[in-house]
Amino acid sequence: MTVAFSSRKGRRIGVALGAVSAGLLVLSACDKPTPLATVTVGDNSVSTEASCYNDGDALKESEIQGCLNKKADKTIDVAMDDKVRFGVDPEVAENGWTLFIEGQQAEQEPYKKTYRSITGSAFFSSQTGETTSQSQISVVETKGQKLVGVWHFKLKKTD
Repeated sequence: MTVAFSSRKGRRIGVALGAVSAGLLVLSACDKPTPLATVTVGDNSVSTEASCYNDGDALKESEIQGCLNKKADKTIDVAMDDKVRFGVDPEVAENGWTLFIEGQQAEQEPYKKTYRSITGSAFFSSQTGETTSQSQISVVETKGQKLVGVWHFKLKKTD
């Protein structure tokens, strides 16, 4: 009787160890997801992972311009008088983040909170003063003077 009990117990242990090993193998094949950035206008929200991210370390200088020039995958409609709400994960806010409009830095100092609101009209005037119908906004995580991550959104003017 003892032999049968031991072999059943041994099989259960073997199956459990096999399941744990298989689970670890599957997890090791997955990349850790990047932090999210979210844009909300009224009841509509879009979130995205970073288009460029190096696990919280600074991006290489040679990658930065290419990262800033990538096109947004996520689009949200915005009226000129809407409040556009930006949100980032706490780890991004800890380092600080700034907004870029059409690849150009729009702010001098990094923002250190997870959430902020800006009126929609701020995003739809060109450098010549004319209004535009859409604008690419990039949320850029910084660490000191280094860029750490870039998230892109397209804001489309509705009025």
